[in-house]
Amino acid sequence: MTAPIQHGGGLSGAIGRYGGTARDWLDLSTGINPCPPPLPDIPASAWHRLPDADLVRRAEAAAAAFYGTGEHQPLAVPGTQSVIQQLPAFAPPGRPVAILGPTYGEYRRVLSLSGFRVDPIADTGELRPDHGLAVIVNPNNPTGRLLPRDTLLAIADRMAAQGGRLVVDEAFGDGVSGNSVAAKAFAHPGLIVFRSFGKVFGHAGIRLGFVMAVPAVLEALATALGPWAVSGPALAVAEQLLQGDIESLRIRIAARKAGLDAVLSQAGLRTVGGTHLFSLVAVADGAALQHALCERHILTRSFDYAPGWLRIGLTPDPDADLRLLAALRKVAR
Repeated sequence: MTAPIQHGGGLSGAIGRYGGTARDWLDLSTGINPCPPPLPDIPASAWHRLPDADLVRRAEAAAAAFYGTGEHQPLAVPGTQSVIQQLPAFAPPGRPVAILGPTYGEYRRVLSLSGFRVDPIADTGELRPDHGLAVIVNPNNPTGRLLPRDTLLAIADRMAAQGGRLVVDEAFGDGVSGNSVAAKAFAHPGLIVFRSFGKVFGHAGIRLGFVMAVPAVLEALATALGPWAVSGPALAVAEQLLQGDIESLRIRIAARKAGLDAVLSQAGLRTVGGTHLFSLVAVADGAALQHALCERHILTRSFDYAPGWLRIGLTPDPDADLRLLAALRKVAR
């Protein structure tokens, strides 16, 4: 599995095939908050100067408070994908890698390209002593599967005992924050945790994430990414929004999720998974339904490995709910 992966968010490609302009389309293909908080004022210095150490420290301190990691500051990185690209350096050479799936495909692709044998596993009981790295997306994308915190920590203990590591991707973890293992990662040699900023805050374009791990891992990642890896404007935005009105943000997301799930129920679709930012439905033919919705300028996400699935992201408002419902009633089977 080394070919480029088709992700959600390919709006320009959909426009090229089905016509219209970006304003005509309802893009529900990603798991991103469609009602982002307003961007805060960004100091002119953030645009003019290279991001200095003080700006980085302030953003990382805000992340520590938001993610509940106490005195330990997460490492700011230019999006989770940037550190997925670095994972081969943290997997013991010559040992296979286990990925709990089906899940976000870039893990398998990146590790396979680096020469690792990748074992897709459906249950954590399939982990073996020879696995040098295990990857668990929690909550999972696209199924929403959620492993308990204690289960993850037990797996991390097991991986450390066999000279390996567990990577826990909590990109969608803001909806289940009480289940996070992020705070434990700073003192656990067998645990690396990723968090995403852009999904819950709805500003994915600034490309920002955070990593929690023991100091040696964070230092190695920082070295690999090089100086000024995260832009000054991204750090300035994160510093302010991470300290902002989080409760109102969560209430808006919950309302949008309730609206989406009501639409899916009224359209007669069966929800089989999801997180606070998207729902996964089971249909006869996911690609066919995606195509039919695209003809109505509504973009969703189908999966080549699961032809009976369609992932649908949150709509921005009740009017968009009605538009989606009307389309589904015409084309869903």
